[in-house]
Amino acid sequence: MANHRSADLRNFAIVGHASSGKTVLSEAMLACSGMINRMGRIADGTTVSDYHVSEKQRQISTQTSLLHATWMDKKFNIMDTPGYLDFMSEALAALHVADFALVTIQAQHGIGVGTERVSNFADHYGIPKILVVNAMDKQNTSFDAVLGDARAYFGPRVFPLNVPVNPGPDFNQILDVLRNDIVTYETAGRGRYTEQPARGSWKDRVLQLHRELIELIAESDDTLLTKFFDQGGLSEEEFRNGIHAAVQRQHFTPLFCISAETNIGVARLMDFIAKYGSSPVDRPKVTALDAYGKEAEVELTSAEPIAQVFKTMHEEHFGELSFFRVYSGTVRTGMELYNSARGVTERIGQIYRLNGRDRVAVGELSSGDIGAAVKLKDTHTGNTLCLSNRQVKLPAPDYPKPSLHAALQPRAKGEEDKIAAGLATLHGEDPAFQFMADPELRQTIVAAQGELHLDVVAERLRRRFNVHVDLIQPRVRFRETIKANAEADYRHKKQSGGAGQFAQVLLRISPATRDSGVAFSESLSGQCVDRVFVTSVERGIQHACSEGILAGYRVVDVNVNFYDGKMHPVDSNDISFQVAGYWAFKEAFLKARPCLLEPIHSLEIRVPEDCVGKVIGDLSSRRGRVVGMDAGSRLQIIHALAPARELYRYASQLRSLTGGRGLHTEEFSHYEDLPAELEQQVVESAKKARLNH
Repeated sequence: MANHRSADLRNFAIVGHASSGKTVLSEAMLACSGMINRMGRIADGTTVSDYHVSEKQRQISTQTSLLHATWMDKKFNIMDTPGYLDFMSEALAALHVADFALVTIQAQHGIGVGTERVSNFADHYGIPKILVVNAMDKQNTSFDAVLGDARAYFGPRVFPLNVPVNPGPDFNQILDVLRNDIVTYETAGRGRYTEQPARGSWKDRVLQLHRELIELIAESDDTLLTKFFDQGGLSEEEFRNGIHAAVQRQHFTPLFCISAETNIGVARLMDFIAKYGSSPVDRPKVTALDAYGKEAEVELTSAEPIAQVFKTMHEEHFGELSFFRVYSGTVRTGMELYNSARGVTERIGQIYRLNGRDRVAVGELSSGDIGAAVKLKDTHTGNTLCLSNRQVKLPAPDYPKPSLHAALQPRAKGEEDKIAAGLATLHGEDPAFQFMADPELRQTIVAAQGELHLDVVAERLRRRFNVHVDLIQPRVRFRETIKANAEADYRHKKQSGGAGQFAQVLLRISPATRDSGVAFSESLSGQCVDRVFVTSVERGIQHACSEGILAGYRVVDVNVNFYDGKMHPVDSNDISFQVAGYWAFKEAFLKARPCLLEPIHSLEIRVPEDCVGKVIGDLSSRRGRVVGMDAGSRLQIIHALAPARELYRYASQLRSLTGGRGLHTEEFSHYEDLPAELEQQVVESAKKARLNH
């Protein structure tokens, strides 16, 4: 396949809610273009896109697949993205480099929360949308109902460019608004069709829709509007020339009806994309940051090669693969480019055009094009590749915060290094997955967008790095504090031949205000203790606070005063006073009505109105409390506070309660007293854990 001009490229992401038919639509496009001889089936694991092990096992997309085809002399770079909310970051990254979004809507199910999220992503990047109502061959489909929902959500300027003539199981005919004809498709899946002029009531309907579309296009441009009134309409040429500009201004949103599974309507959709779809020329400049952090423009027509990696992945028997888009210049095999994020020079190895796992080697990719390179040594998702004498950083996507956390528990000793290397590699490939070794909890915490995302990451870790791990509930960051004043007098004395150890420490402790930490002071009088040992006592107290006393959690919100003590002219030293301070503080703490504090998280929960009652009831069962509610455009927004202890895998429960339509974010808010009955459980559990160790 020869290099195409930037104006002849169509870079688009197929996005939408889970099971809306994105993978099958991409399969139909490949079949129409002759890239494949026959369409594969998801159930058989034979589609071009879903070829990874986890995708075949689950029969869903978990990663973006890069595909290409040629149609009407235009090159389509198709990005088939997952629809499950757990993998929505894949759609986000694809839309970041796309020139428009092809949004699929399942005819029976309508607009889902996934549809809403990808639409918001497209709006964020300022790219147009083309809507595709899929599965018009299913029972009980109402095109008018879906069109109404689309207009309610995307705006009144959603306009159907075709209409199903016979929706339902026998669906094979479409009324084409642009051409004023009825298209009859074969049902063998090859996308072939015949066309004839619309007659009777269908003719009346298509002429009416055609007139409405001309008016809509005329309204999108002042020059066209003047011609429309002066001439009493627009010529067909003027009308068609105005369609592209109207789509770019998002003055109207085209909507098509298809059946991807039987390849009905897909060819005409591809015609529209080839003739009127966005190309890189429609957004010829991108704002980046230069080496000094100042804004710099990257121009499509510039000769200097600048590219951005938007996805990295590991291919079995192939190694690392980096998907990238060229924003200016030409990227060639053997070229050396500078990674402005990592500060390293990369030699570009073989460049490929992909169709899922199938790849065709090419020598270069020109400005605006998308492809993949292999074995870039230190380049990760979001990095920019450029010339070393013109360093720029293109903006990378802001990935949503993880909504689900778990602890990684190795089954065998000695695999810690392999696990750490594997986690770092997986995060480099998928920034929406995060991990950290938490020294306080003494656990490795992994975080993902949902339960399915977490399970897929864990499966990749086990399979690729040959490690044995389980996902368990992470420990909670409880805190220990006191509710009363207390004193302690501790004498440390040790004699073991030669110089001994001696220190006596008298402490007073009292509760401090919340979030004030541990405040240490001394009020010694006279020469009872050399002031050089004050810091020794403080270090001993800090050690006791970090270890925890009641249940092994960090001590907070305590005032400590070292007011008296004794020392020995020979046997007193730093370690003696550290030990004495350590045990004096423990004694005083246990006398001062010690208690546990639990972390409280702030939640923002977005749910449909009909689910609000169930969600609030579930929050109450988790000891949560609602602190406010707002009305969003289509969702109710619940603001709540709930204990972190009760929120393990909450994202999964929320989706279950709302039929997959609920979303939430959470972050730490503050600490509160743990109820006494629960405190006893935590203390007993800590005692058992210490005995087992």
